Amino acid sequence: MAIFTPIILVTIAYLIGSIASAILICKLFRLDDPRNEGSGNPGATNMMRLHGKKLAILTLTGDVLKGVIPVLLAKFFGSSELIISLCGLATLLGHLFPIFFNFKGGKGVATLIGALLALHWLLGLAYVATWGLTAFLFRYSSLAALIASLLTPLYTWLILKSVNILIPNSIMVVLLLWRHRSNIRNLMTGREDKLGKKKK
Repeated sequence: MAIFTPIILVTIAYLIGSIASAILICKLFRLDDPRNEGSGNPGATNMMRLHGKKLAILTLTGDVLKGVIPVLLAKFFGSSELIISLCGLATLLGHLFPIFFNFKGGKGVATLIGALLALHWLLGLAYVATWGLTAFLFRYSSLAALIASLLTPLYTWLILKSVNILIPNSIMVVLLLWRHRSNIRNLMTGREDKLGKKKK
């Protein structure tokens, strides 16, 4: 049984990540699928633009918890650093490509934050602080996420000094950057929406 425990934990992490908070909240409140409105992203930023702060906060909380729970579960079972960090990667993959929602998911920022917080609170705090400072200065949520993500491998090494965590975290960053490719194009052409701007 012990041989299969890492596989089970990583699978559970992916399934937890596949629970799309924004879509479930919209179903609960009988609202349209957020993937069909605004930016088309089932995440907190789009929910803020479409339905306001309360539902955005609920979405953010759910997405962060998706990152926290699998990592803490792996820690609880005494898993190795590699398996713990792979659970973080798996839950992010679930968020990006949710099996329950035709593999069409969000962009992963909140879930990444949750995984980082569970790996080490200081690592998560470094990401959040970088995101907050960049968002405050430039008013672009996507730019803040990109800069904070690019710095995550550096933060990981400085705080944890573990290759077993650095590699999965770096893969998560690559996935997040890939998922933000449309935002990168919009930033380069000046078409990216700033924080606080509502989608029509």
